Amino acid sequence: MTDSQIEDVIARFYERNTNLWDILLTHSKAVANLADAIVEQKPELKADRQFVHEAAMLHDVGIIMTDAPSIHCHGSLPYICHGIMGRQMLEYIGLHRHALVCERHTGSGLSRDYIIKADLPLPHRDMTPVSVEEQIVCYADKFFSKSKALNEMKSFDRAFKSVSKYGDESALRFQQMDALFRIPLIK
Repeated sequence: MTDSQIEDVIARFYERNTNLWDILLTHSKAVANLADAIVEQKPELKADRQFVHEAAMLHDVGIIMTDAPSIHCHGSLPYICHGIMGRQMLEYIGLHRHALVCERHTGSGLSRDYIIKADLPLPHRDMTPVSVEEQIVCYADKFFSKSKALNEMKSFDRAFKSVSKYGDESALRFQQMDALFRIPLIK
């Protein structure tokens, strides 16, 4: 898909040129740019560059279904549900592989055990990134916020701190991703 076609997918669920549209696109482009750079600078990973770019652009499509007024989301679900909602939305239009990236990118992925232990309002299944492409998008996403300084890349320490709130397992998974995907752009 071209970026124009990706925007057409997003427009199936979002009104163009709204605050929420701008937040989602700005965030997604920042994540896609970092993910693209990782794929380019780490050819040994043999990642599918086109898919990584598309998935990075679509990974947060489910935020519209959540209640997060600070980023202009006025849905009914807790924000933690944006991944599973994105999966449902993209599966509905036949983007099954992209849908899995939506579900598996929260934190550094959420294990079934963590979902149960933390009593999260999510299905009791493993939601950790599996493929290298899923992992790259998940990792790149942690370096950008949707609530402030949308284009400003977080430091590794800030990204690690945000992932750590999902427990030790998530923090360890993020460190493992960092060992694979760290490029000079990441400080």
